[in-house]
Amino acid sequence: MHSQHRFTLSIEGMSCGACSSRVGRALGALPGLSDVAVNLAAETASFNADTPATLAQAVQKLQDQGYPARQSTVELAVSEMTCASCVGRAQRALAAQPGVLAASVNLASESAHITYLDGATTPAQLVDVLSKAGYPARQASATATQDRTTRKAQEAHDLARTVLLATALALPVFLIEMGGHLIPALHMAIENSIGQQTSWLLQWLLTSAVLAGPGRAFYTKGLPALAKGAPDMNSLVAVGTGAAYLYSLVATFWPALLPQTARVVYFEAASVIVVLILLGRWLEARAKGRTGAAIAALLGLQVRTAHVLRAGQPTEIQIEALRTDDLVLVRPGERLAVDGVVSEGTSFVDESMITGEPLPVAKAPGDPVTGGTVNGAGSLTVQATRVGADSTLAQIIRMVEQAQGAKLPIQGLVDRVTLWFVPAVMALSALTVLAWLALGAEGRLSYALVAGVSVLIIACPCAMGLATPTSIMVGTGRAAELGVLFRKGDALQALGGVRVVALDKTGTITAGQPELTDLVLADTAQRGAVLAAIAAVEARSEHPVAQAILRAAQAENLALPMAQDFRAEPGFGVLANVAGQQVIVGADRLMAREGIDTGPLAQAEARLAAQGRTALFAAIDGRLVAVLGVSDPVKPASRAAVAALKAMGLQVAMITGDKAATARVIADETGIDHVIAGVLPSGKVAALAQLRAHGRLAFVGDGINDAPALAHADVGIAIGTGTDVAIESANVVLMSGDLRGVVNAFEISRKTMRNIRQNLGWAFGYNVALIPVAAGVFYPAFGLLLSPVFAAAAMALSSVFVLSNALRLRRIAPAMDERHPRRKGDL
Repeated sequence: MHSQHRFTLSIEGMSCGACSSRVGRALGALPGLSDVAVNLAAETASFNADTPATLAQAVQKLQDQGYPARQSTVELAVSEMTCASCVGRAQRALAAQPGVLAASVNLASESAHITYLDGATTPAQLVDVLSKAGYPARQASATATQDRTTRKAQEAHDLARTVLLATALALPVFLIEMGGHLIPALHMAIENSIGQQTSWLLQWLLTSAVLAGPGRAFYTKGLPALAKGAPDMNSLVAVGTGAAYLYSLVATFWPALLPQTARVVYFEAASVIVVLILLGRWLEARAKGRTGAAIAALLGLQVRTAHVLRAGQPTEIQIEALRTDDLVLVRPGERLAVDGVVSEGTSFVDESMITGEPLPVAKAPGDPVTGGTVNGAGSLTVQATRVGADSTLAQIIRMVEQAQGAKLPIQGLVDRVTLWFVPAVMALSALTVLAWLALGAEGRLSYALVAGVSVLIIACPCAMGLATPTSIMVGTGRAAELGVLFRKGDALQALGGVRVVALDKTGTITAGQPELTDLVLADTAQRGAVLAAIAAVEARSEHPVAQAILRAAQAENLALPMAQDFRAEPGFGVLANVAGQQVIVGADRLMAREGIDTGPLAQAEARLAAQGRTALFAAIDGRLVAVLGVSDPVKPASRAAVAALKAMGLQVAMITGDKAATARVIADETGIDHVIAGVLPSGKVAALAQLRAHGRLAFVGDGINDAPALAHADVGIAIGTGTDVAIESANVVLMSGDLRGVVNAFEISRKTMRNIRQNLGWAFGYNVALIPVAAGVFYPAFGLLLSPVFAAAAMALSSVFVLSNALRLRRIAPAMDERHPRRKGDL
């Protein structure tokens, strides 16, 4: 019989008594649920459930009824995880907690990201679950990254002192025992002076000090984990060094218990193993501290205090006390504290750390500014619009942290293997000892001990656990430095499978700042009257083409009449009444729908299209009066970026609402092969479906009008404006405004995934190759048997290799320099 557990879930969408009744009936009908109580005022549902599966059924039932249970996420800082096996056990412990929907534990960042049901569990309970599993945890603070960097620096400092102490104690042991083997004269000197027994007693004292002091943590953590049936890296070291120590203890104090040929000591192995593994952990802690360097640099852009005007006087306050609409005084050379709008003063602001734009940007009243940028020689008063967690810089930091904590699909296999890796190694070590005892030659007991300990010590689950997350941390951090934000970490892997890159034209390939270049009139039309009427309609629209026509009318100082009954039809055009006349401006498809003959100006329209102009027709009271040509210049870097993408083996396509002739001109200018023209805004998803026949695809758009297409693509890449980074539908956000960022995103993805494959290849290959060597498989044929000391050195270096290899990603050079329109290496 199952024990009953009481759960209280927070419910969304309950707005009336009928809603709460439906929720109550739905839950009451589920077997395994009892004592259901729904509270409309508190928006909660309470019930007893007999199993976690019953809770899951209740959550699904609520979802089906349209009243989903609220979910929350929490980030926990987790300590004392030493290897990949720890990650698997921590994740299993969290997943077993009722109410946990998803849990992702990251060894490199020493964190756990958990999605759970509000009311079913709490962050405090999740902390308790991890602590009981042997991994003390706490809720991550707003300064978690800084805390982690500080903690890693302190850990490295403490480990350095521990390594020095362990080395001082182990070095005499090593010199006495190994020196005696390597240098016969030294061996004779020891025999003739203090004697072998005294030598062994001295080694025993020093080794005991090493194991009880610097090496104590291996036993206090590893043996309890082994007793729980959940051995980890510490368990391997504890059992390996403990076996060597105990065997040597017997040989020293009770030699009669051993055969004559087996009376040898391995104190130097036990002590030096501890030294080498502590040395590896020190190097590992130093390297881990550097993996978060990019986040630390971003955090360094945040200002701690700001000068706020109170009654006209500047008052220095902490940044946390800033509120929206506060007036912030920014002095020359200061870093801006908040996102806002200039209300007073003029200056030049260096925005390179946010947008990548190398030249300072002029700022005057009404211009937007971004927190983290640096003011020039002028003084500015800024009205705060976004503060705290809503600021651009805070969003960027949050986005990078989330990407760094992501688990790629490739990590799933690694997790499944490493969960059973340590138990498998311990079983293999025991099998090795039994095989040597059964099949070994003279001195088999010593050989069995050496081989068994070597197997335990050489196995390195740490390298497997660190292989993927460290590369992700460093790769996504370097990407942020280059203006590429991976909103979703799995986009790193997904980009590697992309074969087609589909580009939206306006604002992506072109500048998105069109200008009216041509106005071809029908025979009887008057230019001023026609342009004024068209501009009066377009003044009601926010479309870039409408703004271009409006600017042209203003440049000619035309007085614009009032437009009424305005109507915009995406993909077709606009309609309104101006001075009692119906004015229609739009594509030929709009004219055809309204029954207006475009024949008289068809030849002019074809000529404009052939020149790459976007052609629009205008009609007044059902009579065609003009065709307009609007040109949107291609961004300087677009052609080079398209060439770079094609050089990577990618197919490049353009999606546009323009006619085929116009689109073809832009495609020829930029080197694009595939063109899908005449696409309505609602038709971009269908266009992507057409392109998907060529392989997995990425779509590049502006992130606002292109939201459905960004969401539909295998990878959605949004070209931002430097401040517009919270584009929900995109997997990747580019802080710069052109296609060079797309090239860099692919470059970073490919190099990061190659780095991950190198790390995994090393981590698995190392264990597969060296564990058999340690077990003595090659001893019968080649006389090769690995010393436990060399096994410890190899194990320590294995993790350091993985971390060092991942840190190489910090030196990724941009495939295309964002500050120059040409690809690196171009002449």
